[in-house]
Amino acid sequence: MGSSVIVGGVDVTGAHLYSVYPHGSYDKLPFLTMGSGAAAAVSVFEDRFKPNMELEEAKQLVRDAIAAGIFCDLGSGSNVDLCVITEAGVQFLRGYDKPTAKGQREGQYRYKPGTTAVLTKTETLLSLDVVDESVHMMDTA
Repeated sequence: MGSSVIVGGVDVTGAHLYSVYPHGSYDKLPFLTMGSGAAAAVSVFEDRFKPNMELEEAKQLVRDAIAAGIFCDLGSGSNVDLCVITEAGVQFLRGYDKPTAKGQREGQYRYKPGTTAVLTKTETLLSLDVVDESVHMMDTA
């Protein structure tokens, strides 16, 4: 098991963005997405990204990409947080946007125990046999 990470920063040669994968390889790309909403988010970047964007335009693009991930994936949460990295420093924009709001429950959904009767019940036992089991050590040197 491992984790992936996105690393960004600015040095004397300019801004850099890297994706580091669990097995140790990395990519240097102009934009990155990660997580369960990544496919929806990357489609927004592929459509609208352009080099040397103005800061406000870039923040809107990232907001829209994250929102696409939120709307197209149940596991992506509901808040948009941004981290802006420039030569001047780092700015964390927590709660930058909340594109979804929890709706109001419009009725009472309480039912007494036994309201829905169980008409039939079937249990099927499965017999499983281990066919093959092996352990392979990964070379980490």
